[in-house]
Amino acid sequence: MTNLILFVNAFLSYLLVFVFIIAVVVVACIIGVKWRKSKDAKAAVEAGVNVQTDGNTAV
Repeated sequence: MTNLILFVNAFLSYLLVFVFIIAVVVVACIIGVKWRKSKDAKAAVEAGVNVQTDGNTAV
């Protein structure tokens, strides 16, 4: 019984670390997409292209 408890404890510990790493990756991807859209919008404004509200550029 003690071995089962130790196994479950270790498994849940690694599962928690895995979930934390996945959460950090998701947040990093979201931030990266927002920064890229912001950079593209600024570049479009400097180039004189009209920027629509949804982030797509129009000529």
